Amino acid sequence: MTEIFSRSLKLAAVAVAMSAIIGGAASDAHADCGKVSITEMNWASASVVTTVAKFIMEQGYGCKVAVIPSDTVPAATSLAENGEPDVVTEMWINSAPVYQKLEDEGKVQTIAKVLSDGGEEHWWIPKYLAEKHPELKTIEGVLANPKLVGARFHNCPDGWGCRVINDNLKVAFDLKGNGIEVFNHGSGETLAGSVAAAYADKKPWFGYYWAPTALLGKYEMVPVDLGPYKADIHKCNATADCTKPGKSAYPSAPVVTGVTAAFAKREPEVVNMLSKLSFTNQQMASVLAWKEDKNASSEEAAVHFLTTHKDVWGSWLNEEAKSKMAGALKRSEERRVGKE
Repeated sequence: MTEIFSRSLKLAAVAVAMSAIIGGAASDAHADCGKVSITEMNWASASVVTTVAKFIMEQGYGCKVAVIPSDTVPAATSLAENGEPDVVTEMWINSAPVYQKLEDEGKVQTIAKVLSDGGEEHWWIPKYLAEKHPELKTIEGVLANPKLVGARFHNCPDGWGCRVINDNLKVAFDLKGNGIEVFNHGSGETLAGSVAAAYADKKPWFGYYWAPTALLGKYEMVPVDLGPYKADIHKCNATADCTKPGKSAYPSAPVVTGVTAAFAKREPEVVNMLSKLSFTNQQMASVLAWKEDKNASSEEAAVHFLTTHKDVWGSWLNEEAKSKMAGALKRSEERRVGKE
């Protein structure tokens, strides 16, 4: 009980720090940036990226930031149809052909690899299952032994780019005809929960996931070999109206921040900062692991990053913004200490 109370106090202190940062810095920042709309994709790393970017834009550059909850496909569609939002963070562009088309047309500019190491997307099985049944490390082995993987494929939630791809791959590999039910998760939380539940009882599990994530840092998973990556086939698989789904692995995924051409022209200083805002997979996994261990919110995780990795984000900002951030963090620490 003492440990739980202590952890609660620590998280409360972080929440106080977060509130102080938001309230204190916003009043000091010059309102010279104006309104900015930015996506918040509905998975953990993207939420952290967006929250960190929001803090810095508001506190260091005087922006008034509106966060738009979204997913890969809706965000790309909104850019195409409405020219909004201004900033799209953690866009997995392999899963969004519309985004790539907009970039080719000059309507969107890719300004940063927000996950500098790129992202991994695979169909996976738990390591304990691969060690016991090494034949399951290939899709042919899985299809020949559906019961060994629980006769179920854990699919992405609706709205995720991987959902479209997996819905085509399930046809190409004829999962149903090979005795494998496709279970469509309603959220990222239930998808992650299914992995944790399987690991707790060392039960079969087979499905989609991505890295970097705290989940795959905690639970060792082995990718299932789907065969070679074929660009033309994957391009078709990534569209909902693909008429000939084919067999192709996921490529290594560029994970980027994009801005509209209009925003790039309007706010060059902010765009310059966002062009440097980038996490290695190790840095992101560390933040996500802290978030999970503390049962913390994305805001608390962002504050944790800002207060413990000044050497990282300090290089993203111009001198004026860096000074404002330093002042805000100092005030937040003074207020936190004063409330303890």
